[in-house]
Amino acid sequence: VNPLIGSAGVSAVPMAARVSNTVGQKNNPSNFLLMHAMGPNVAGVIGSAIAAGFLLSVFG
Repeated sequence: VNPLIGSAGVSAVPMAARVSNTVGQKNNPSNFLLMHAMGPNVAGVIGSAIAAGFLLSVFG
């Protein structure tokens, strides 16, 4: 499960979380990882916003 949740940590909302959920359900049909994958997914968006703000403050 950890690599699946880690792969959802990019800021492609909600497609990365859906891909992690789909791969998890292929291995075990009773898995429902969508909400667990949305956490790192949203964290990736927040991290991207913080990094963009930092770069704009330094180079802007």
